[in-house]
Formats: sequence, structure tokens, C-alpha cells
Amino acid sequence: KDTDFLAAFRVTPQPGVPPEEAGAAVAAESSTGTWTTVWTDGLTSLDRYKGRCYHIEPVAGEESQFIAYVAYPLDLFEEGSVTNMFTSIVGNVFGFKALRALRLEDLRIPTAYIK
Repeated sequence: KDTDFLAAFRVTPQPGVPPEEAGAAVAAESSTGTWTTVWTDGLTSLDRYKGRCYHIEPVAGEESQFIAYVAYPLDLFEEGSVTNMFTSIVGNVFGFKALRALRLEDLRIPTAYIK
């Protein structure tokens, strides 16, 4: 959608972790996913807020590296808070154990957020 944030992550999964699983894990962990049980989870449907990995492609010349494209809905982020947005997208996800390496390559911010 025109209102989605689009992020491209260079992903190197741990051995045995398929690229699709790694991409989905990045999308979940950087949006609504957590390893901690949170009592408020039952109060709202998280489906409308979760990030979605919509495409994965291999990195040319790099074995076991992939670009995972993730879309985040505008409603996930606090209006006007760039700090909140970056914390969500690049905060805790870089320590995720399913990945050997992760790097944010590109981020597109929708016009609706900038206004």
C-alpha cells in the first residue's frame, strides 16, 4: 500500500534456517512479535499492526545471504515520532538468534507519515 513503510534487510540466516522463515521472523520481531508473554495481547488484534515479509531474493555473489523485503503498516508507528519508528524497525531485531547477520539496506517512508 502507499501508506506502508518498506524496508529491505540483508539477512544471513543461521545454518538450517530457511530464508522464508528468517524473513518472516524479521518482520514479526520488528513489529508485533515478542518472546515475552504480554497481558495486553488479548485486548487487540495484532494482525493489522504486524510487519509482513512480502519478497525474498538471493544476494548475487553471496552464498546464504538474502534480501528480505518487509512492509509495515502506518498504524504500527506513533504519529510524528521518528524515534519510535526507528526503534521498532531496527531496535531489538538485530540480536535475533535465528540470524547470523542482519543489516538494514533501505527504508522507504510513506508520504502520509512525513506530513
